[in-house]
Amino acid sequence: MAPAAGLQRNAGIDLLRGLAIVFVLLNHLGLPMRIPLKASALAEVLPVRLLQALNYNGYEAVFVFFVVSGFLIAGNALERWGSLAQIAPKAFYARRFARIVPCLGALLAVLAVLHGLGLPDYTIHRPGQSLGRALLAAAGLHLNWYEGQTGYLPGGWDVLWSLSIEEVFYLGFPLACLLVRRTRVLVPLLLALALSLPWARAALDGNEIWQEKAYLPGMAAIATGVLGALWFARGGRVPPLTCRILCWGGAIGLAASTLGGHWLWPLLHDGVMLVLTGSTLSLLLGFRGRPPRVPGALRWLCSWGRLSYEIYLSHMFVVFAVMRLYRWSGADARLGLLWYLPAFALCWGLGAMVMRCWSAPCERWLRGRWLHATPVPVESASLAG
Repeated sequence: MAPAAGLQRNAGIDLLRGLAIVFVLLNHLGLPMRIPLKASALAEVLPVRLLQALNYNGYEAVFVFFVVSGFLIAGNALERWGSLAQIAPKAFYARRFARIVPCLGALLAVLAVLHGLGLPDYTIHRPGQSLGRALLAAAGLHLNWYEGQTGYLPGGWDVLWSLSIEEVFYLGFPLACLLVRRTRVLVPLLLALALSLPWARAALDGNEIWQEKAYLPGMAAIATGVLGALWFARGGRVPPLTCRILCWGGAIGLAASTLGGHWLWPLLHDGVMLVLTGSTLSLLLGFRGRPPRVPGALRWLCSWGRLSYEIYLSHMFVVFAVMRLYRWSGADARLGLLWYLPAFALCWGLGAMVMRCWSAPCERWLRGRWLHATPVPVESASLAG
């Protein structure tokens, strides 16, 4: 089995993460009150439903990240300790802390300052919400629950809902592995959790925010990724034909559950989410067995994948700035696509700067201090790395 660093550098996995973060940005730029693609000149040459699909799959993209996160973090744990029953909780938590907290802490500090300055896009103003309570929710990994109870927070805060789900899962993950110990017992539990996704969402109908951001559906997607890592860890060479089938099947399923959602959702309802997570896992297994050669025209997406955590946490600063400038300029909505290009460039540039100047140095320093080891390359598993 390849070393952990090789797992992290798999170009296909980076490509998948890059595609997911692009969908998140398309969603946050293209909301109806912002710059929807269907109002642009693209609507004259492309189907409106396709343009709407490009703008409305940010939520599905986060579930792609959840599956990737479970696959990579469980896979790295298996490579590092040999089995999940041998996981060292202290080292596991140290790695998670070093990857997540520097960026999260910096973001919360900046958001608190902007709220204190009273800037419109960053001021918490809903009844029942406050800066102190939002900080507690974000740091205490229940911002998703807090929004479900009180309503949406400003965009810079709202993106943290997914981090709450991921990290609560990983707080309990090593303990569950040590408690259960046997893979033959752990796998049925993970499988039941993974398959619960559509029923968990359906059971939460009536509270739109909580249905989207509840713990159980997100954890079901992460469990899907963990199952994939356990399956692959059984060893043995995956035949090239099997890899191709996995990749093509996953790509078709992923396209159907995102770009074809307008006809798939009426047929499968919340079952579409199982198509999404299963297709993502299929691609991961195919890429893991046979890393693809990424065409030069798509290599930029791999860079986005490697920076996905930093871009995800910081991109709303760019979105709000571009929106303010767009409205101030009185720009023609038909030319809205032209505003996407600088917005994407700025999001990537900001993410790269955060990685280079803050998150990577902090992670290396914390790992070297706590793990008493030579600093290693940054592991960027998913949204929360």
